[in-house]
Amino acid sequence: MTLSEFVKRERKKLGLTQMEAARKAGVGLRFIRDLEQGKTTLRMDKVNQLLELFGSELGPMPLRRK
Repeated sequence: MTLSEFVKRERKKLGLTQMEAARKAGVGLRFIRDLEQGKTTLRMDKVNQLLELFGSELGPMPLRRK
C-alpha cells in the first residue's frame, strides 16, 4: 500500500473530507490533494502532521526486493 492510498483510506474511515482533514491536521488542502494524488516530493514534517491524525508517523521500512 502506498502512502497516498493509506491516507485516503484512513481519511475516509474517519468520514472526513479532504478539507476537514486538512483543517484538523493543520495543513493546506492542496497538500492533502497532492499527497493523495501520489506527488513524490512532499515535506516530511507536513506528512507527519497529517499522519498523526491517523495515529501513525513516517519511519524507515526495509526495501522490498523483487
